[in-house]
Amino acid sequence: MLKTVTKTAKTVDEAVEAAIAELGCTKEQAQIEVINEGSEGGFLGVGRKDAEVKVSYDDGVEAEASVANDADDADDDTYYGDDENFEGDAVSEAEDAAANFVAEVLSGIGIHGNMDSYREDDTIYISVTGSDCGAAIGRHGETLEAITYMTNLIANKHSEQRVHVHLDVGGYRKHREQILKNLADKAASRVKRSGRKVVMEPMTPSERRIVHSYLQGVNGVTTHSEGEEPSRCVVVTPEED
Repeated sequence: MLKTVTKTAKTVDEAVEAAIAELGCTKEQAQIEVINEGSEGGFLGVGRKDAEVKVSYDDGVEAEASVANDADDADDDTYYGDDENFEGDAVSEAEDAAANFVAEVLSGIGIHGNMDSYREDDTIYISVTGSDCGAAIGRHGETLEAITYMTNLIANKHSEQRVHVHLDVGGYRKHREQILKNLADKAASRVKRSGRKVVMEPMTPSERRIVHSYLQGVNGVTTHSEGEEPSRCVVVTPEED
């Protein structure tokens, strides 16, 4: 599986060493991309920028090479790889393009942290952690939604098959999803108790999908959306008999 991390440090070499230590590989096994060489800054270091690198390592390459070498030793047996590996090439290219785009955007707004990316089927998961990620999240996650939307466009330009990018910065999506589920539980309880509809707070399209999906499994209520963006809301109503 292809693993990718983004690291920052005072120098490129220090950033690379930190990345390969986390990936558990050698420098020769890694694919290294220098995003920013960094700068010393001016008087007293004012304006200094850390170096930033993106390092990728495919831990499946060695296993494939080992199988291929074993096959070479046999008289009539040649290993060609399986179809799944070949079909994944397009998604791998899309994953690289998506991860590069996210790294560039975050670097442009002054966010330097660790980035991990991986894929499952047609979904590319990108997670960014750091001490100051607020600028990439925005009010109610609006900036994160915009970055995610653009990242999806970039990824699909590099893939013939449709892919979906799931981007999380600073653990915001995971935390927000749990909050939404708690709010949905409270709304559903009010509806079942009162027999009246409950209008939830305005949400982004992705947040509304989470609530709709979650409440599908709750007996006694149904959901739909009302209003215009950005004030569109989920409405929870009693389920008709």
